[in-house]
Amino acid sequence: MSTHTDDIEIKSASSEEAECPSCGGSFEFNPSTSNLKCPYCDFEAQIADPETEQAGVMELDFSAATDVKNFDWGAEKKSVVCGSCGAEAIYDALEVANVCPYCDSNQLMEASAEGALSPNGVVTFEITKQQAADNFKKWIKGKWFTPRAAKEKAKPDGFKGVYLPHWTFDTQTASRYTAEYGIDRFVKDSQGNQKKVTDWFSTSGFHQKFVDDHVVLASTRHQENILSAIRPFKTEKAKPYLPQYLSGFSAERYSVGLEQGWTQAQKEIDDILRKEITAKIKTKHNADQVRKLKVSATYSDVKFKYLMLPIWLSSFKFNSKLYNFAVNGQTGKVGGQAPISPLRVAVAIIAGILVIGGIAYFTDII
Repeated sequence: MSTHTDDIEIKSASSEEAECPSCGGSFEFNPSTSNLKCPYCDFEAQIADPETEQAGVMELDFSAATDVKNFDWGAEKKSVVCGSCGAEAIYDALEVANVCPYCDSNQLMEASAEGALSPNGVVTFEITKQQAADNFKKWIKGKWFTPRAAKEKAKPDGFKGVYLPHWTFDTQTASRYTAEYGIDRFVKDSQGNQKKVTDWFSTSGFHQKFVDDHVVLASTRHQENILSAIRPFKTEKAKPYLPQYLSGFSAERYSVGLEQGWTQAQKEIDDILRKEITAKIKTKHNADQVRKLKVSATYSDVKFKYLMLPIWLSSFKFNSKLYNFAVNGQTGKVGGQAPISPLRVAVAIIAGILVIGGIAYFTDII
């Protein structure tokens, strides 16, 4: 930090402030300090937290929500006004934060949308752009099936910090289930060969689980398989929404509505419940297999939050093909696409066959 800014006491920035008092530049959110920082003179200002932050982000009652539908913002545009120079610009209606094309200020006034919910929480960036790049290098080096040339040449094509919309859901579940569990045993046939036989038994029961902050992506613009790979987020650290947290980053409105988000959450929670019940049956009966599982689940006291989650997006090219990846802006976890070497895959398959064949051979001898 420069000597000039060292002499200036760090102050708190209100929700209306986004301009550096030292040089007049536009503040950006600094993940390293959780303050607003001027990229021109390094002056920093603390963000004035609302009194409600001490209690965390409020959970909202799903049954009382009124604006639950999807929004197809893709073809729509909105007009936003720069709070710094007063210029008016047209943006994609999905974007709720960006940079003024005339003065590079991020003091853009959010346009209201009839029938749309506003974020009630934000998980702020804690990972810097450089840390995201470093984590990507470690991630790509750890990909065994990726060609060495790709690992050496892969360089992120610029990182874009973005806040993406997500729903989180809390609910108490109660499930009744029926199933059959199997216990394996080995017998010898008339020729002396060993063979596995499974004895099946019926079972039923009751399973309860409280689901806390189940996360669902509220955007149709991004690849869920990539974004799911960088979860989880520490949503318990979410702060009540303030525009300053978005300073210097892009952000997106939701296009997957609350109603569809909850439908998706139920499917995912159902899968979790089935896995837990299967494990429960195996443990209770010391079983080897479970089949014909039927689960009837009920959900009560459903609560939700509309959170903006921090993500670094980037891509790289190898052999003229584009590979996308993402970095969790809070934890640094990386997920994405990487080139695959057919030769390395073939070697792994052959090695696996040899290992399995060797085990089978020695088992027969024993």
